Amino acid sequence: MQVWEAVKNSWNKEPYAIRRMLTETSVRASDRRAVFVGVDAYEAAGGVVLRDLFQGDDGGWLEDPALLDRLVAEKLQAEAEALSSEGWKWIEVATDLPYGYSHGLRRLAGDPAPMTDEERASHAALLSEYRALEDEYSGQDEYPEEIDARLGQLEMAMEALEQRPLIYDPAEVARAGVFVTLDRDGSLAVYRGYIRPEDELREETAVQDGDGADDMGQGDDVGVSSLKPSETSVGGTVITSGGQPIGADASEDEDDGALKPLPERLVMELTAHRTLALREAIGRSPDVALTLLLLKLVTDTFRTSSASGSCLEASVRHVYMSAQAPDLKDSVVAKLVDERHAVWEADLPLGDDAVLWDYLTVLDQGSRLALLAQCLSFGINALHEKVNPYGAGISASGLTRRMAHADLVARAVDLDMVEAGWEPTVDGYLNRVPKARILEAVREAKGEGTAQLLDHLKKGEMAAEAERLLKGSGWLPEVLRRADLAAGDCEPIGEGQGVDAGEPDDVDLPAFLTASLPDSAASMMAEE
Repeated sequence: MQVWEAVKNSWNKEPYAIRRMLTETSVRASDRRAVFVGVDAYEAAGGVVLRDLFQGDDGGWLEDPALLDRLVAEKLQAEAEALSSEGWKWIEVATDLPYGYSHGLRRLAGDPAPMTDEERASHAALLSEYRALEDEYSGQDEYPEEIDARLGQLEMAMEALEQRPLIYDPAEVARAGVFVTLDRDGSLAVYRGYIRPEDELREETAVQDGDGADDMGQGDDVGVSSLKPSETSVGGTVITSGGQPIGADASEDEDDGALKPLPERLVMELTAHRTLALREAIGRSPDVALTLLLLKLVTDTFRTSSASGSCLEASVRHVYMSAQAPDLKDSVVAKLVDERHAVWEADLPLGDDAVLWDYLTVLDQGSRLALLAQCLSFGINALHEKVNPYGAGISASGLTRRMAHADLVARAVDLDMVEAGWEPTVDGYLNRVPKARILEAVREAKGEGTAQLLDHLKKGEMAAEAERLLKGSGWLPEVLRRADLAAGDCEPIGEGQGVDAGEPDDVDLPAFLTASLPDSAASMMAEE
């Protein structure tokens, strides 16, 4: 009834718009949380599923997100309690782990568990059948469909046996922990064997600091904090329920139409996107990475004044992005960074410094430069941060210099945030800025004529229409644009392409104007 009251006198009666209004507070059945819990379990707990009678709905929409989140938390908690029998010191549970969740932690090196006699026999039988089928059909151009399917089943069965669980040193397990979360497809993801800095052996710290163990206390009691109310202890294992930070809700702006600065939190999230994109670009640009490193080293060596504010932390210190949008870890550049890092990590002998030294000395020059670029990319810091006038953190001049430095690097690697996968969406940008900013974006991308067609809408409707109009346009907010291009090396979006406020020849009409109008009326509006 609420939706009917909202749309009965509106131009926008398109099915997709009505469906969006009906389901804006619901969760799709294909959502990874719903897949993890299962729709049957959700309904058994009293949850309601909304279905579409007129077209396919991929399982429908779950109407009670709070119930779903509670079921997810309870199931993850149960999985964590089951893992506590392995003897871990802590288990952190989170529906969604942020990018860089293991920052600052040491990963344990485990040994693959040997196969049992039964598993070896099963593997041998599978391999024998696989080779027999290959030999039998080796003379044919293509395998028969049923034989090809059987070979695929045998490969999967053998791979499941070959992927062995890792066995860790029990002494280190007692100091290490586990992350329990949901994978992208809704399956359970368990990441074992991470040691926090405060849980490293006290003897090692004492030797480095030159202090005796007696000065700080003995045993594992040192550095163990008391449990918080949100934590659970099972069999000596501390299980922590991690959650996502809650940002301020975007509300309807009662502004006077003037352009105001972007919200600082939004600028921080946008520059986190840019920082990750720069990392990916530096990682595939060894020559630029070497120039960047030399620039930092020469500055440190030959300048007598403080040179703070560089966009490169040349230590290299992995810069953690504390302010980030939820979709950052699933972005195109995040996957590229992780894939490249995994390839190097698989090749490098990380267990012994002498072996690693020998490995590095025999690398060819191209591989050495590529490895340098990969390591250096993790020091990129093009993040906007809050300025602290009292000296703690970055100064205003340091932040200005960092951003100017980042622009130099972006120009050198020819960074394009559109190609890096960023788009102005309702959740990621448009609903986070005033209406004047939304209209400015549409005006720059589509012209004054199209912007004027949106200026009477409420903010939520305006943001949704703007997302549709801006999709594929290549429009970027100022903070994501290259400084050299924004300075006039290219024309602003929309200019020089026949876009004029008085003559909107190619206006892309919003959906609410074209949905219910006859074709002749829509054409007349476009002509006018």
